[in-house]
Amino acid sequence: MAVKFWKKILLSLAIIFVAIQFAQPAKNIAAHPSANDITDHYATPPVVKQMLSVACYDCHSNTTRYPWYANIQPVGWWLASHINDGKQHLNFSEFATYSPKRATKKLDQIIDEVTDREMPLASYKLGHADARLTNAQGKLLTDWAATIRDRILADNHLSD
Repeated sequence: MAVKFWKKILLSLAIIFVAIQFAQPAKNIAAHPSANDITDHYATPPVVKQMLSVACYDCHSNTTRYPWYANIQPVGWWLASHINDGKQHLNFSEFATYSPKRATKKLDQIIDEVTDREMPLASYKLGHADARLTNAQGKLLTDWAATIRDRILADNHLSD
């Protein structure tokens, strides 16, 4: 009797697993590049653009490079939630729409998060080895962010 019970449970779980595959979340893939991207408004060396693309843009822009497993639910739902959350905190594709005060705050946060090695997230780096920034890359990225922050502060007569 216990064997029949477990077979029914496993069959039910298999049916549920197959059924949820039809509920795919919307993909974070912009039809056109954003005119508000940070790299279009502030001088960004090619090496920094590459780092942003590899280590930041999947969660913090309007275009995500999806791994194969993003099409398997519930993993796809988790990724979609993670991306939406990341974009709410910082969206490089919409950075030029930020007020000077918000932009400088976000740049300070970038500097802090990268310096403290809190970004990119450890869970992201597990599947994206190329997103693991070296100390030199982290310094280059934070120096770039500080330069932009200082420019915004000077251009808008804001104090730190």
